[in-house]
Amino acid sequence: MITGITGQDGAYLARLLLEKGYQVHGLVARRSSDTMWRLRELGIAGKVVLHDGDMCDVTSHIRALETAKADEVYNLAAQSFVGASWSQPLLTAQVTGLGVANMLEAIRQVNPEMRFYQASTSEMFGLIQAERQSETTPFYPRSPYGVAKLYGHWLTVNYRESFGLHASSGILFNHESPLRGIEFVTRKVTDAVARIKLGKQKELRLGNIDAKRDWGFAGDYVEAMWLMLQQDKADDYVIATGQTTSVRDMVCIAFEHVGLDYQQYVVIDPKLFRPAEVDVLLGDPSKAARQLGWKTRTSLQQLIVMMLDADLRRVSQES
Repeated sequence: MITGITGQDGAYLARLLLEKGYQVHGLVARRSSDTMWRLRELGIAGKVVLHDGDMCDVTSHIRALETAKADEVYNLAAQSFVGASWSQPLLTAQVTGLGVANMLEAIRQVNPEMRFYQASTSEMFGLIQAERQSETTPFYPRSPYGVAKLYGHWLTVNYRESFGLHASSGILFNHESPLRGIEFVTRKVTDAVARIKLGKQKELRLGNIDAKRDWGFAGDYVEAMWLMLQQDKADDYVIATGQTTSVRDMVCIAFEHVGLDYQQYVVIDPKLFRPAEVDVLLGDPSKAARQLGWKTRTSLQQLIVMMLDADLRRVSQES
């Protein structure tokens, strides 16, 4: 069972599990907009079983788990855009925070033997307390999103320790792909660069381009999620590349791929700066490498080129 199956991570995870012979179920909140495009893009839309449900409704969790008879539950659903969490703090708290409580409680009621994965985030580190962030680095979230994720993270630990659930959290650093939402900075950049190259856009407006992030490929990171639930003992793991890059350098990679100078097109917009910025994130994935045998396989250069090529195809096909 995957909550958030129509999101970037959910789609890649569903494909991975299908390749491993799983029957894959997904919890889907019905929306008027098209949320199935990622599953279609990966060619798996007709291969997963979907259940209507909402992260704020524990009864829909219970019904879905009882119907699916799941062995593994991956909770990837969230209000996941950091910027929106300042304007929608209560929604973020309910979906991203209390939604975890609903799923954990549903598992405890339906079948405590189910193995549970919680999608935690590097945004919980926020105002960083160490140069490299590991599983033992203190948390200091700097957004309502980070605070909500921290609640879900500690609740997962609490249910593991209180009720003996096989409940693990993956503290994932930024991970991107051609399936990333357009509101996230990497995809905003690659989509804009494609439009500029094809003459459909004249500039790219950004906020703090000196912020640094540890960016990896979502397709690599979902394998770590699966590996966590194959361990005899549940635990928490940082999943990252171990390298940090500024937004400026990421933008430069994208423009260079299409033979353009970013300085001619990028406009710094003060309105796009966050109320409280996380300046640098750099993960230490050594525990995941040691205990899970996991490491990233895709470089940032390869990732940005992959995303930009996909956006060039998409934009060129627009009417």
